[in-house]
Amino acid sequence: MENVVSDTEQREPKRARRGVPPSGKPTLRTIAEMTGLAITTISRALNNAPELSQETRERVQKIAAEIGYLPDRAALRLKTGRTHVVSLILDPHDEILGFGQSMVNGLTAALRGTAYHLVITPNFIGDSPLDPIRHIMRNRMADGIIFSRTEPEDARVKLCLEQNFPFVSHGRTELPVAHPYVDYDNYAFAYAAARRLVSKGRRKLTIILPPPKFTFGNHLRAGFLDAVREGGVDHEIDDALTLDNTAEEIRTRVIARIDQPGAPDGYVCSGDAAALAVMAGITDAGKSIGQDIDVVAKQTSGIFSLVRPKVDAIYEDTALAGEQMGKLLLRRIAGEPVEDLQWLDKPRVDWR
Repeated sequence: MENVVSDTEQREPKRARRGVPPSGKPTLRTIAEMTGLAITTISRALNNAPELSQETRERVQKIAAEIGYLPDRAALRLKTGRTHVVSLILDPHDEILGFGQSMVNGLTAALRGTAYHLVITPNFIGDSPLDPIRHIMRNRMADGIIFSRTEPEDARVKLCLEQNFPFVSHGRTELPVAHPYVDYDNYAFAYAAARRLVSKGRRKLTIILPPPKFTFGNHLRAGFLDAVREGGVDHEIDDALTLDNTAEEIRTRVIARIDQPGAPDGYVCSGDAAALAVMAGITDAGKSIGQDIDVVAKQTSGIFSLVRPKVDAIYEDTALAGEQMGKLLLRRIAGEPVEDLQWLDKPRVDWR
């Protein structure tokens, strides 16, 4: 029996109907036919071109993601000179549980539907933090980079600014020139945490800080000291104990301090892992959390909703930070000025 084709089907043009994804491997033309936009507009939208409206960019990127569009990266590099790679440089440290994973999740969300993909570059302990950046620049392995744990006079920021190489840092510096960054208001976190402990009647507070070379440690220290001065309470800071100590080292030192005269009765912990180690030390020393000693933790993993006894926590959304860094980096690669590419996240309190 012959196949019968209706008049309507015969008249259907080869060009896909607008809004209907055709079969086969999706291309820029596919998206253009679905949206009614020019191919050049589609290309610019996928590259987050700032001259296009946000609505157009989001519409194109959403359709590209839905139909599984994947750019021909080799052809793109030949045509544009760009790698369409974003490199995230990660340091191996335990100060925050799931820090890298949640940041990657956020970055992936920001890059979804664009021509860019993410590559993770490790920066090993003991190596110069400039090494991976120089390697990427020298070999043109990425169009932009993201790094964290900034220092007041950060050499990585200086190098990228000197070379006009697109980047976004997770953290601020004290350099006299503007640079792209996404940061968390650690001053506000430490201030709110210490004030919370004062309000619960605690009379001697302490805080576990990152190593002193990092900018966010200065912000934490300043917020903590302002709060204890205003609260009229005593405090101590053990500079030998930092977020970069192992959990076991923190636990052991807490136990030893509790057995000495004048021990703190309130702890501000600026990392999930450090807070869990402090809580273990308090319990192992025979003290009761919430009765003898109180803890306020910075949480990024959501783990403290499951910890008993419950402790006060202040949230830092590292996935949101990753997403914001991805968006800002794409805008920087597209040529937007650095002064417009700065974002500061405010703490969200979760008192138990």
